[in-house]
Amino acid sequence: MTDNNNTHATTWICCLALAAAILAGGCASSGANTFGSGTGVTVTDPSRLTQSGFLSDYARLAPVTWTEGIQCWRQANLDAKKFDKVLISRMTVTLKPDQQKGIDPTDLKTLTDYFHNAMVKALEPQMPVVEKAGPGVLGIRIALTNLVPTEVSRSLTGTLVPYGFVAEAGSGVATGRPAGSTPYLGEAGMEMQFIDGVSGTVVAECRDTQIGRKYAADLNSGTAGAAQTWANGYVNSFQSWAYAKNAFDKWSVLTARRLAELRGTAPAQ
Repeated sequence: MTDNNNTHATTWICCLALAAAILAGGCASSGANTFGSGTGVTVTDPSRLTQSGFLSDYARLAPVTWTEGIQCWRQANLDAKKFDKVLISRMTVTLKPDQQKGIDPTDLKTLTDYFHNAMVKALEPQMPVVEKAGPGVLGIRIALTNLVPTEVSRSLTGTLVPYGFVAEAGSGVATGRPAGSTPYLGEAGMEMQFIDGVSGTVVAECRDTQIGRKYAADLNSGTAGAAQTWANGYVNSFQSWAYAKNAFDKWSVLTARRLAELRGTAPAQ
């Protein structure tokens, strides 16, 4: 009986969130992407950046100007235009022992497959994804270094408690997390390395840890975009791995866009 009640409550909450987005979006002008991307439902938490040993030199990583929070380094004389193909290596998992023990291996495979496919989808429109290193090939190596599922039962409880919204909405800053986050929401961390396909030289490295935000609105994207971000964050808080997948999508798009900028080509839309 309890499980059924929780299921009904979750469904009701999700419907309410989506309805709010639709109502808010109705006030905006129509377009190809009326509600916006909603990518603000995860955000970098600098205090949770990892140092797993996967990258070659963490001391040279620094925040970048082209996106908020992510730390990167690249060769000063890097000529990205010489790369016209990309090789995405099999993903590595370097989670802490206690973290990896608590994740179902089936879930882990699903997540790594999802991330790999997201990278292919983002990069393939601008350059072929190949299976072997060689001339013109940029190798990408990725390690998942932090994975924490959302505690769905706590999200549901916090939502149903009277005035719980007010307490939860302000809990992020109070606990040292970004605004809109709560302690039970999911996290995902990665370290990424870029390799010259001929010499094997490391030409760039990045790291980031994204955490979920249940109460978030992208106020810079207008009414519809803010509503979509809020709705996505709210709905994601009732799914164990939704925030991780959102982070994978974000990293994939950012990688493709930045690579296009360095190569002097137009990023895929």
